[in-house]
Formats: sequence, C-alpha cells, structure tokens
Amino acid sequence: MDKSRKLYKASEGKMLDGVCAGVAEYFGIDPTVVRVLWAIVSLIWGFGILLYIACMIIIPRKPSGYIEG
Repeated sequence: MDKSRKLYKASEGKMLDGVCAGVAEYFGIDPTVVRVLWAIVSLIWGFGILLYIACMIIIPRKPSGYIEG
C-alpha cells in the first residue's frame, strides 16, 4: 500500500460534495459501489447521513494542481 496516498473529496465525478467519489478514488473502486453501500448503511442503521455530513466537513478538497505520486 502506498503511504503517500491521501483522502480528498473528488472534484470530478462527484454527485453532492464528492465524498463518495473521493473514498472510491482512495480505495481504487467504482464510486457507484461506495454510493450504494453508503445508501444501505443510511437506510439500515440510520447514521449514514450524519456520517456523510461529518465527512463533508472533515475531508479536505483536493488542492488545485495536485498530482498523486
């Protein structure tokens, strides 16, 4: 696992604030999978919406010109 990876909100492919797309980018999976899992967590346990709002506040935006590597 590359230790230089950082979690950022995605600026491309986002639907609301880019949290799910950013998480998907971090783990290297499809954003739709993350969105579906997030929806299931929200519907079953009810804390997914609060978790999303917390992530919107906590996870930073990717700096302009940022290149992973």
